[in-house]
Amino acid sequence: MLKASIDLGTNTCLMLVAEVESGYVKNVLGDYARIVRLGEGVDKTRCLQSDAIERTLTCLNEYRKTISTAGISPDDVICVATSQARDAENGSEFFAKVEADLGFVFRVVSGMDEALLSFKGSLLPNMEASNHAVVDIGGGSTEFVTVNESRSLDLGSVRFTERYLSSDPVIDEEFSVCLNEIDNKLEELIDWRSTIPAKMQMLAVAGTATTLASWHLRLREFNAAEVEKVQLTSGDLLRMVKDLKRMTVKERCDQTGIDPKRADVLLAGAMILWRTMEKLKFPTSNISSRGLRYGVLMNL
Repeated sequence: MLKASIDLGTNTCLMLVAEVESGYVKNVLGDYARIVRLGEGVDKTRCLQSDAIERTLTCLNEYRKTISTAGISPDDVICVATSQARDAENGSEFFAKVEADLGFVFRVVSGMDEALLSFKGSLLPNMEASNHAVVDIGGGSTEFVTVNESRSLDLGSVRFTERYLSSDPVIDEEFSVCLNEIDNKLEELIDWRSTIPAKMQMLAVAGTATTLASWHLRLREFNAAEVEKVQLTSGDLLRMVKDLKRMTVKERCDQTGIDPKRADVLLAGAMILWRTMEKLKFPTSNISSRGLRYGVLMNL
């Protein structure tokens, strides 16, 4: 049966159109991504900003036209929203407008539900669930999930860029403060790491991870199949962090493999991924281009 899902996060708005059978995504007809930065300023103001709302509404209107062409009704699309919607005081007002104007009915998922659905949707074919720990770095939060347990931290690329990395290029003092805050947040996961096997393989998902893999490969156009062959080491991530730190945002935009719309928050995301590997003792990380939008369709 033909289904669609929308994953509206702090930084991106993703839509998947696919045939789903017996809990599996069998055939992907369309996989769409737009950087809308809905969570811009939410960490500081606790409200969705007008420019961010307009960008998101424009994207959702485009998605509505796409699913209409595919013969799918807006009220049949499974729509979920994550960190920025949990934090924003005017989130309910925004989603009421989306429903009234476009017909999309959003469910704001908790950090725990987001983690579990992301885990289910991120595993690649032939991956054994019990052997993998999924790390989903978003704009506002990061989820850490195994088959038995999940954790969610308010640790995200947009959130930490806005809090700590305001200079361009980033100065040493800002970098040091941001790094210390990331490490402090990750301390909350030491007990989680101790409960899973040392040989557990890390699987990184979402835009930070796929962008870093694309940059690692110097891909001129995003290619999910190639990205999902990548295995990054903590050394790879450290080199990327050092390179991103010395660059201006404009210089990052000029790098082959980096989406210019993600360039300003990529350093914070790379720092989170690097420190996760170091602090939680994952020597390598595989990459998945899938995630929550897959999980909600598989959970029908």
